[in-house]
Amino acid sequence: MSFFCQLLSKNNLPDFRVVANNCIKMSKSIKYYYDFLSQPSRALWIGMKLGKTPFEGCPVALRKREQLTDEYKQINRFQKVPAIVDGKFQLAESVAIVRYLSDKGQFSEQLYPKSLEGRARVDEFLEWQHLSIRLACGLFFRNAWLFPVNGIAPMPKTEQIQKMTKEVEASLSLLERLWLEKDFLIGDQMTVADLFGASEINQIKLCQYNVSEKQFPKVVKWLERVRESSNPYFDEAHNFVFQKSKQAVSSKV
Repeated sequence: MSFFCQLLSKNNLPDFRVVANNCIKMSKSIKYYYDFLSQPSRALWIGMKLGKTPFEGCPVALRKREQLTDEYKQINRFQKVPAIVDGKFQLAESVAIVRYLSDKGQFSEQLYPKSLEGRARVDEFLEWQHLSIRLACGLFFRNAWLFPVNGIAPMPKTEQIQKMTKEVEASLSLLERLWLEKDFLIGDQMTVADLFGASEINQIKLCQYNVSEKQFPKVVKWLERVRESSNPYFDEAHNFVFQKSKQAVSSKV
């Protein structure tokens, strides 16, 4: 997760210390630390829900900077979300968590295949998106919504918004042309690659940007299929994004 996604969210969550203490007292299933303002947190949460991965949800309120507390540093030395604790084993980074849970037999094989070639295709997209979809959408989200809405930086000028929009659309164009020959990114079935990609793109709804069906028809239909195929969890995880995107950038999260 990039540094700007550590900052803030508006989930009505209890104090992190209370959550952490409750998690410790509960059973020995995997503890999942997340915040729904974090794109990879959402994607991984949806994947675990769809695959019925047993876990205890341990919300970390980024808006309160709970990820920066000493208590959380003991869980994730990078002080970011998401992270898991499995017994005495602690792990950060969403893709690493997917691979770990899959190797343990605790992640959906449909979402993250066991076959060598199938897994390689999913990994190919997850690696590719870091310098394309994730980078472009992430910078747009940070500079055009997160920083201005919290008084960290002024709203970018029109020409800056246009430049960021062009970078987003350059990545969407690649997605449209190179990845969407079938219903989903890797083929006819949804995988975790789709969840991660869709989560990144939906984040920029907060910037009042909606993907143009005329310009990117395959992307728009794909986003709809991902949402339909992963509901009700998709909408639950994106509730803040969907609700807040209907409002003008005028109040802090």
